[in-house]
Amino acid sequence: MRAIQVTRHGGPDVLTFGTVDDPIPAADEVIVRTSAVGVNYIDTYLRRGLYPSTPPYIPGTEGAGEIVSLGSDVSALEVGQRVAWCAAPASYAELVAVPAAQAVVVPDGIDDAVAGSSLLRGLTAHYLLDGSAHPHPEDTVLIHAGAGGVGLILTQMAKRHGLRVITTVSSEEKEQLSREAGADHVLRYGDDLAARVRELTDGRGVAVVYDGVGADTFEQSLAATAVRGIIVLFGASSGPVPPFDLQRLNPAGSLSVTRPTLAHFTATPEELNWRASEYFEAIGDGDVDVRVGQRYRLADAAQAHADLEARKTTGATVLLPADS
Repeated sequence: MRAIQVTRHGGPDVLTFGTVDDPIPAADEVIVRTSAVGVNYIDTYLRRGLYPSTPPYIPGTEGAGEIVSLGSDVSALEVGQRVAWCAAPASYAELVAVPAAQAVVVPDGIDDAVAGSSLLRGLTAHYLLDGSAHPHPEDTVLIHAGAGGVGLILTQMAKRHGLRVITTVSSEEKEQLSREAGADHVLRYGDDLAARVRELTDGRGVAVVYDGVGADTFEQSLAATAVRGIIVLFGASSGPVPPFDLQRLNPAGSLSVTRPTLAHFTATPEELNWRASEYFEAIGDGDVDVRVGQRYRLADAAQAHADLEARKTTGATVLLPADS
């Protein structure tokens, strides 16, 4: 099969396209012929060596496609079913071995490009709203990078939950996308961000800040949070937050800070399928419109990474093996 490999840690140029051996399913796995592969920021962290990884390896953990074979212990899935996943290693490939417990059946009416490039973001949005924090209807929340892959889905899911949403973006184009997703107020980044957030909340601040940017926004996140509010730090696209004195949370308003990860909120097949079914239901109801902003051939994965890191992307990014 054809696949992308990370040959060494470094920039996008270390991604190479070539032929490798087909995967062989373990007893609890299924083999899927991919039709869409999701590109996520964590893929760039692993490629650069910011998170542990050992080259050479096939990157990616997310995708969608059709089951072509089953491991000997798999009974709940069938050959020919369309499935999506977001926790199967080596997904930048034409064939992927997916643990059966991580494969989610894709409902009719949701195409593979949407499922294969947004399940990770959809599940992330779900646990951010119902897991790492629990904002109440009519609460105000702040979502950084509101036009990003998670930001657009999180905004729509938040509005479905009855929340008032403030987002941050970096350009007029991204502001328009964020407004189309339902944001009540869209702000630019800057040193006065917290003051502007407090103006919009009668001085109180927001109940929850969802911060996937990290170093560049964390101080403003703290300053924009209401008394007894929570900052959910779920990413670091601008770099990791420097070491932080927890005592600062006291005078700031008895704040809480959490650094969650999806795996801990999809720890069982039952929880995974519950979150996935509610996410797919939101798409089916029309409350969540997944924007697949970029489509690349699998062979062009390096360009996809370069565009993602340069913040040239909006919405979801997908690799298409069939076009390679």
